[in-house]
Amino acid sequence: VQLQASGGGLVQTGDFLRLSCVASGRTFSRLVMGWFRQAPGKEREFVATISWGGTVKHYANSVKGRFTTSRDNAEKSVYLQMNSLKPEDTAVYYCAADDGSVSGAISTSADRYDYWGKGTLVTVSS
Repeated sequence: VQLQASGGGLVQTGDFLRLSCVASGRTFSRLVMGWFRQAPGKEREFVATISWGGTVKHYANSVKGRFTTSRDNAEKSVYLQMNSLKPEDTAVYYCAADDGSVSGAISTSADRYDYWGKGTLVTVSS
């Protein structure tokens, strides 16, 4: 599976961005997808995850109510809509795919994800 994330950029506090991630190489509809981020000098952290069919989602507390993830299996794409951005959201954002989920169960653990994109940088200025 190859993943390509895009949509990052430089925005101001309160602005929004929509990240996209396109997958290739495997049956996308059987991939649990996740979003993670890594800020400068910090460890990678979980942001959001979405189940096979998109009906089950889970978010980190820090983004709950501001970020929304969705997917389009026909387009082999997953999205992260980020609203009300804050300076602390500044990070490189990665999409990841888990192809080992038997039931399509989501996961917040990076160790569960088998494939990673290269990341897209989001910078939020104050």
